[in-house]
Amino acid sequence: MVACPAHLSWEEAATLPCAALTAWQALLAEGQLKAGDWVLLQGSGGVSLFALQFALLHGARVICSSSQDEKLQRLAVMGATGLINYRSTPDWHQQVMDITSGYGVDHVLEVGGPGSFAQSLLSLHPSGQVNVIGYLGGQQGEINPLLILQKNARVRGIAVGPRQSFEAMNRAIESSGMRPLIDSVYDWLDLPNALAYLQSGRHFGKVVLRISAD
Repeated sequence: MVACPAHLSWEEAATLPCAALTAWQALLAEGQLKAGDWVLLQGSGGVSLFALQFALLHGARVICSSSQDEKLQRLAVMGATGLINYRSTPDWHQQVMDITSGYGVDHVLEVGGPGSFAQSLLSLHPSGQVNVIGYLGGQQGEINPLLILQKNARVRGIAVGPRQSFEAMNRAIESSGMRPLIDSVYDWLDLPNALAYLQSGRHFGKVVLRISAD
């Protein structure tokens, strides 16, 4: 049994094992994130929001992309340095380069799959890292390995993380006082409405099911 940060509510602690740990494993355990690094996050899903919080906690600079300007503004309030609407800016890697003054990013959390992977590589600083954590854009597509070679990129798949990383993450959350973002909490009997809300894409933060003792 692994203890979670004592200052968190049950709903907040319940969001840590999957989304939070995936972000921590990508940026800290594997990526060795350091202050001053540039991080590119795609979308405003649970992993990306936790990654934004962890990156800022460690002094990194963060660029966030989304298809919704309203969510981009909320990401800016959280501390994102750069904002990109990937729907209105299809070739968004150019905007990444503009934001970083031609430097590129040191870390990418790739959730789009083949549809965005090439642009993630083009957004990298030489020897940067791409952490593949999802394929929301589909599983079909071509990836040119020459781009990996040209950028001297490190590409890895991330599927959550081990207990050691979970404990290190919990210590960081405990000492910093960081709070997970909870969008809404539903009773487990209200599961259909919770799933419908999740599918709508309107949420910003985790949608939690509360399983009562009854």
